[in-house]
Amino acid sequence: MKTIYFDYNATTPLDPQVQEAMMPYFGEVFGNPSSVHHVGRQARAILDDARDRVAKVWHCKPSEVIFTSGGTESNNLAIFGTARALAEKGKHIITSTIEHHAVLHCFQYLEKKEGFSVTYIPVNNEGQINPADVKAAIRPDTTLVSIMAANNEIGTIQPVAEIGAICRERGIIFHTDAVQWFGKESFANVGQFNADLVSFCAHKLHGPKGIGALYIKSPLFPDPIIFGGGHENERRAGTENLAAVIGLAEAMERFVKTPVFPRERLFQMTNELAGSVSKISGVHLRGSQTKRLSNTIAFTVDEADSITLLAGLDIDGVCASSGSACSAGSLEPSHVITALGVDKESANSLVRFSLGRDSTADEVREVIPILEKVVEMSRR
Repeated sequence: MKTIYFDYNATTPLDPQVQEAMMPYFGEVFGNPSSVHHVGRQARAILDDARDRVAKVWHCKPSEVIFTSGGTESNNLAIFGTARALAEKGKHIITSTIEHHAVLHCFQYLEKKEGFSVTYIPVNNEGQINPADVKAAIRPDTTLVSIMAANNEIGTIQPVAEIGAICRERGIIFHTDAVQWFGKESFANVGQFNADLVSFCAHKLHGPKGIGALYIKSPLFPDPIIFGGGHENERRAGTENLAAVIGLAEAMERFVKTPVFPRERLFQMTNELAGSVSKISGVHLRGSQTKRLSNTIAFTVDEADSITLLAGLDIDGVCASSGSACSAGSLEPSHVITALGVDKESANSLVRFSLGRDSTADEVREVIPILEKVVEMSRR
């Protein structure tokens, strides 16, 4: 059976050249970068060089690059670390209703367990945030705003630079979860987001899993959330995963400045998909069809549910998602779709196709009759 992989927002295959760059650090270079002997110093020099490489891509100081275990930890460190460090200045924080759970759950925890007041900014029916709503929500005790650059479930792109400028004008720390942005959208430098904190994850653009990075604009110093040593400029304890760090640096150099997701070709394919999907009775496209990631199309199906639809697609070799891969198997309706004003029953039938560099026009055409069959069967 042929596999059609349309789930690139969940993860991407490891690029062979990235894998090759990582290989020496699984064996011959094995030292702990914190050890003072020559084996450890060799590892330290390589770690420092990788940090310099990332800083060069981002156009920032090497000291502003913190390596983490992935996008989830980057978001957690940015939010918990900043909110707690600035708690004496104020305990009001702002996010949106459509953030990834790695952001939302942090805000909910701070609200329930640590006495923070949270404002959740709504979105319009295409999933977009109005910067004026963020501006109106700011209070004298607001210390942190976190708004994603691009949504993982529906692909909607947010006006983060404008939101960041509002926050900077008011002296408020701004974080953006840019995990879905890198490798898909144009990138000049990390300053383009107008953010003090930017989250990155390697496996979303053909790098290894289990490694991410957080840009922390100097002189901001979030409280650490992992303790045990002075690693990562005392921001994140734990012996660095050197092989994964090298993979991250290699993927970033190869695939960020020239996005690895070919926008023009992917827009053509997802537009063709959108046109065909919208002709199926009872199928509704969700999110913006213009201000979205070029590779992402999301839709709901009347009188169906995500689990049945995804299982049906999988039987015919099509890999898709019902939104966030971190919620795979969840029977909860998509919080992103309900935030658009869609009822819970419809939100429980979300399907997301996210294409990548290896996706073809032939695959797009092959998927349509499979989807039509699966939709019909799921309604029975």
